[in-house]
Amino acid sequence: MAAAVDSFEFLAQEIIGVFTSIRDVLALVGVAFAAKRTLTLSGTAWQVIRVHGLARLFPERNLAKRYGPWAVVTGSTHGIGKAYAQELANCGVNIIIISLGQEDCEATAKYLEQTFGVQTQSIPVDFNEGKPVFDKIQKEIEGKEIGILGERKTLNNVGVMYDYPDYFLNVPAEKLWQLVHVNISAATMMTHMVLPQMVKRGRGAVVNVSAGGCCMPVPQMTVYSATKVYVDFFSRALNYEYGGRGITIQCLIPYYVATRMTKFSSTLSNPSLFIPTASTYARHALTTLGWSERTTGYWPHTLQSWVVRMTPVWLWLWASTRLNNALRRQAIHRQVRRKSSVRNPGSRPSSIILSDPISSAEVKLAGLF
Repeated sequence: MAAAVDSFEFLAQEIIGVFTSIRDVLALVGVAFAAKRTLTLSGTAWQVIRVHGLARLFPERNLAKRYGPWAVVTGSTHGIGKAYAQELANCGVNIIIISLGQEDCEATAKYLEQTFGVQTQSIPVDFNEGKPVFDKIQKEIEGKEIGILGERKTLNNVGVMYDYPDYFLNVPAEKLWQLVHVNISAATMMTHMVLPQMVKRGRGAVVNVSAGGCCMPVPQMTVYSATKVYVDFFSRALNYEYGGRGITIQCLIPYYVATRMTKFSSTLSNPSLFIPTASTYARHALTTLGWSERTTGYWPHTLQSWVVRMTPVWLWLWASTRLNNALRRQAIHRQVRRKSSVRNPGSRPSSIILSDPISSAEVKLAGLF
């Protein structure tokens, strides 16, 4: 009987010892996890302070000396591209304007020359025309020392978006081709055109504009967000290949900015802290050049990016679908209102048509995502 009791006590001690060991292991795992999370959050906080704080306190003013005297800015007659060109010109960089429409290009060039005293060159093109467009641009910029492509000192900002959020099969095939040609081909071939001279000199900057939609799948903006994923990955891989040769490769990942692309929605066309004007966004974004290879360019958008990264994919898909459903309804109602005004210019549209069908909760989603 005593032997049985001793055996039980021995077994109990062994079991307790095992659980104690497991508890110690779990404690160590917990400490390691907490330490990792703390270091990650600290690193992220430092990056935000450095990119959006120190960069604004100590901006690079002599961009022409650091990168080169000329900047090629695609899509530079409207929106972010135009605002970015103005910021570059304000720093004394000469601007090559590449965009659709000769009158718009010439008007932008005249404004930059008169306002900032820089040299300009206008190259009106339609990137939908394919290879002949790039042959023309190559000939036009020959002999110029390009420092920045937006693509920055080349800003590759030219871009096409949906007319409003919609399901894939409802988007015209012509629009899908535009999305591919303009959002992918232009960024790729403009970089291929300008990068060799930068590598030869050992200095230069390429700034590609992606979008917040590259971070998660976006239903009803399916192809647009997919093309922006390309721009993001293209920029990151390019930075790995050429970042060590004195070339700055930066990818900007803005969320909603109040430009012509968002005119389909009164919610997105109304500037706010999280939906800045193009000039506000460009002013913030330019200060990050040389400080970060991949950034939203605007600190409130960085906060949005944090929220998106922490959001489960299923919740993101649900929320973005709800938001885009609301934005599509709003866009269609605005179209109906405009058509009604054209047909009956003297009449007062009905209150149903005048109201924008988007709830307060959906407005908050627009500001968040």
